[in-house]
Amino acid sequence: MTNSYKALFLSHGGGPMPLLGDVGHQEMIDCLKKIALRIAKPKAILVVSAHWEEDRATITSAANPSLIYDYYGFPEESYDIKYPCAGEPELAHKVHALLGKAGIDSQLDEERGFDHGLFVPMKIMYPEADIPCVQLSLVNTLDPAEHIAIGRALQSLSDENVLVIGSGFSFHNMKAFFQPESAEIRRLNHEFEEWLLEICGDRECQEDERAEAFIRWQDAPGARFCHPREEHLIPLHVCYGLAQTAFVESFELKILNKKSSMYLW
Repeated sequence: MTNSYKALFLSHGGGPMPLLGDVGHQEMIDCLKKIALRIAKPKAILVVSAHWEEDRATITSAANPSLIYDYYGFPEESYDIKYPCAGEPELAHKVHALLGKAGIDSQLDEERGFDHGLFVPMKIMYPEADIPCVQLSLVNTLDPAEHIAIGRALQSLSDENVLVIGSGFSFHNMKAFFQPESAEIRRLNHEFEEWLLEICGDRECQEDERAEAFIRWQDAPGARFCHPREEHLIPLHVCYGLAQTAFVESFELKILNKKSSMYLW
């Protein structure tokens, strides 16, 4: 059974590794495939990627964007990955107009392609590449309130069967990924994940209180350990801004031996 959903925050793993058979990403691959089966096929997808920052919200508007292999040091085949989905200029212009109506400065970009924050999870979820996609940048201030406002401005997209995906990672401490696991690393990782689950899922929470918790995310236990820099968390703020409610479903898993999560609204 499939249902229509508004937004999905997903943890997209390490570079192209999920597409290269890395065993540390198998739970992520299985989870994304499961989520894709639950979602009624959207007309188009808007992806907010952790791997694109601009001084204002920027939207890809090309009809056939190229791929950007924005990683280095991986096997040669990782630079031959294909994901030939179409762009959707009409949706890009709609996003631009909605942001402008909300007083949010934005611009269209006909030159930029899709980075791995889009093509890695999309290749897993929709391997046929038959759903047109548009990518939306973060604003390089990484201001949480600003990104909640961006999501709020895009609420009407769900009425048009457009799925908004925040492509980030609920845990993103690169140094910790390559350190031996310790009780302290595990504690900080788990405490922040528990906070995320609570704040995203508490159905008794008033939305102004939930929004304030998202804005003050740095006060959460383990927050700055899990996110020394928050670009992989901020796509979640856009998803929440659009949904303005507790999640419908959460998915808890391990990626690269770290507790991680995904949220569906």
